[in-house]
Amino acid sequence: MRKLLPLFAALFMAIAVAQTAQAQPAAPTPSGAGTGWRLVDGQPAWTSPTPLTGDAAVEFWSDGKLVGRARSSADSRTFSLPGKQLGDLSKVEVRAGGKRLDAPDKTFGPHRTPAALPPPQPAGAVDPGTPGQYQTVTGEYSLDSVKLPGYAQLIEMQAVVVAPKNAPGNRPLVLFLHGRHGTCYDPTNVNNQPFTWPCPAGTLSVPSYRGYLQTQQLLASQGYDTVSISVNGINAQDAETTDQGAQARSTLVRLHLAHWADWAGAGRVSAPQVVRDAPVADMSKVMLVGHSRGGEGVNQAALDSLAPPPFDTGYSGPVRWTIRGDVFIAPTIFGQNPTPDVPSVTFLPGCDGDVADLQGQQYVDSTRGVSRGKALHSALYIAGADHNFFNSEWTPGMAVAPAQDDYFAGGDPNPLCDPGQPARLTDAQQRAVGATYVAAAAHLFIDHDQRVQPLLDGSGVRAPSADPARVLSAALGANRTPVVVPDPTTKITGSGKLCDEINAASACLANSFKSPHELALTPAPTEAGRSAVDVRWSSAGTAAVIEPPKPVLLVGDQSLALRVIVPENSTGTSFDVAAVDANGHRTKLGKATVNGIPGVERTVSYWAQEVRVPVPPVLQVAKLELVPSTGSGEAWLLDAHGWRSGLPDLDPAHLTRVDVGQMSVPEGDSGSKNVQFPVTVTGDGGGALKVFQSDPTSRRWTEKALTLAPGQHTVSLSTTVVGNTGWSPDYLIGAIVKAAKGTVVGSYRGGVKVLNDDPAPKVTLTPSASVAAGGTLTWHVSLSAAVDVDVFFEGAIVAPTTGPELTTTDVDPAWLKSMGVDPLPSRPLSKAGFLEVFQRVPAGTTDVDLKLLTLAHNPPDPDKHVQLHVVTYPTGLGVDATLTGTVTGK
Repeated sequence: MRKLLPLFAALFMAIAVAQTAQAQPAAPTPSGAGTGWRLVDGQPAWTSPTPLTGDAAVEFWSDGKLVGRARSSADSRTFSLPGKQLGDLSKVEVRAGGKRLDAPDKTFGPHRTPAALPPPQPAGAVDPGTPGQYQTVTGEYSLDSVKLPGYAQLIEMQAVVVAPKNAPGNRPLVLFLHGRHGTCYDPTNVNNQPFTWPCPAGTLSVPSYRGYLQTQQLLASQGYDTVSISVNGINAQDAETTDQGAQARSTLVRLHLAHWADWAGAGRVSAPQVVRDAPVADMSKVMLVGHSRGGEGVNQAALDSLAPPPFDTGYSGPVRWTIRGDVFIAPTIFGQNPTPDVPSVTFLPGCDGDVADLQGQQYVDSTRGVSRGKALHSALYIAGADHNFFNSEWTPGMAVAPAQDDYFAGGDPNPLCDPGQPARLTDAQQRAVGATYVAAAAHLFIDHDQRVQPLLDGSGVRAPSADPARVLSAALGANRTPVVVPDPTTKITGSGKLCDEINAASACLANSFKSPHELALTPAPTEAGRSAVDVRWSSAGTAAVIEPPKPVLLVGDQSLALRVIVPENSTGTSFDVAAVDANGHRTKLGKATVNGIPGVERTVSYWAQEVRVPVPPVLQVAKLELVPSTGSGEAWLLDAHGWRSGLPDLDPAHLTRVDVGQMSVPEGDSGSKNVQFPVTVTGDGGGALKVFQSDPTSRRWTEKALTLAPGQHTVSLSTTVVGNTGWSPDYLIGAIVKAAKGTVVGSYRGGVKVLNDDPAPKVTLTPSASVAAGGTLTWHVSLSAAVDVDVFFEGAIVAPTTGPELTTTDVDPAWLKSMGVDPLPSRPLSKAGFLEVFQRVPAGTTDVDLKLLTLAHNPPDPDKHVQLHVVTYPTGLGVDATLTGTVTGK
């Protein structure tokens, strides 16, 4: 097997001989490490005290860098990274959505006093939150459950429909998909909430799909058919899927749409009653709304509808619908693979405690430059909103099942997000915001009502129905003309410099967790195409001069739109904007002023706001000047585009679809072989990709650019597998792809799994040891042959079967304290929390000793005993042994 770097390079500094299990609440942790770490089934794992059924993925971080996305156990409590090197566990952090789970977050200090909320923006020309003219009809349907690839249990086909009553003609259809939440509950026992599917006897299914009725009723009153579908069967089974269930959710959406297409035609006679009571759906006008992981699901459904997947997903029928737009409510986007030609609006809740990193911003940022830029992609920053309250069935006091406010304060009072604070929205106010802006998207994307567009495109107006919420918008697309998109070819002088969103050495922000624009896709240290201009000045008038690779001509544009980040809570950051043409003629365009987003330590508030300055009918920009008019400060320019009002017609380009899969190969006994990753290319347009690969030896991730020529259907993406006769576990060489230009990515994550084909060595352990008090108990471990990976032996302390047991005052206090256990009061070792003797057999060696230092007492104690239950990591060596030790007192 291949050589690996040591799995835990500094393991003994962190957990020398013990770690704490979350299952033992009283047991403290090693100094600097979070709670819950131990070996579980022979591999390093972290265990949560309760199931983590939220939408954000659990990730392991070390030294501020992503190590990888953790694999969940079936009960969503234990998380591990098989085959990954975690290094010093005292440096490893467990995070979900940017929020630390295993310990208080040292990234942040105490909450500062935030700035006041911005004043209300002017009212827009129309208010989409106003109910329409139609009465509504409501009902449910339940169809036969379906089998989806990769899911053991059948998935429900259940939905609630709200539709206009007696509305003439065929009506547009809006489909809602809820996110990952609890699946089952016991109405008689609040503590019995099994996260499984189907629900066990005595429990009921959590009706998350009924949580958007307020929004559905608003839309139905305005003339839209609406349906909200249940996805509990996927939620309970997506923990170990590569894409966290995105493809399965897409399939479920498309299966429902296929039924609606049937019911809009010859199949209407057999439609459920509530569907027959509703107007016939106009399947050429469909909008999808997804909350949390539901957001990623509807994005995948939009992509699969434009470019059907080339593999079995559980639905392979015709696409008899047209997706006019997507709404993403507090969404995940693990693959950073938005559908660039389907317009979208993304809700970013300022007090989100689940998807706390606001990763949905990538539905905007990751579309830049990928296609023709016609589709509008908008982000709405909603101050004071949490993650759950958009869904009434996730809201305490409204839900039939147990529910909670997801915002997590971290123990410190938070003047922005704590319930009852003036800046925090109530659940009723938050649902009003959700209903109003979902309706805004429907009016714009489906009805093409451009009076609504300023609510969504960065124009700075509000919908009064959402008052008192402060909703800020910034956008890309809708025929914006790129003027400045910073990259290494951009020349920057004066008070500006190029910085990178994904590169610690040249990072834009010291704390990347504060900005959704700096969210990394992979553990690779860099990602091309994600730069900004850092403008820092100490006196007014110190210009930053930004020169794109070639002059840009704006014809017919009304404004120059800049996306700008300023420090949270700052006020009055102001600069004059000027353009210089190729002949050196300078045109002053106007002054831009930006106030920082109100923020505290644990809010993600370094968010790019859109500001605009007017431009003449024809303007050439060879250089862009930003001239600060305040005495000192800092700002970051993400990009600048020519802007004009209006929304282009939906006209998707025929982009090349790329999917990366997973395959297995035997290791072999000698030599090396080049193995191609399984990549499928669908479409003839060519394009460009970013490709990230893990190295089979160091396991570090690297990035490279990959270009597809028109008509090219194969990709040269390979790795090297080296064979030998040394044993090690199977391992995965990973690959992740991301669209750069002219492409879309369906399955973004895959790899080559290398299968060990060598026999495991025989492991011999000394079954018992004896020593006089004050000596060291020693159990010898020996492998019959060296192996190619480090092997870790964990001997967990358990109650001995005979004799009095060693106590906490009989052993080395430094050993106990390294695990956070105090020797006093004296108590049996097996009752002091999770304790273990831990050692490593380095790769290429065969022997090690498990040791436990004891203490002598005066007068001497009688003989005492200790017992170890020993397992190994990696698994596969067949070790499950009991070792005993005796300490003699005389």
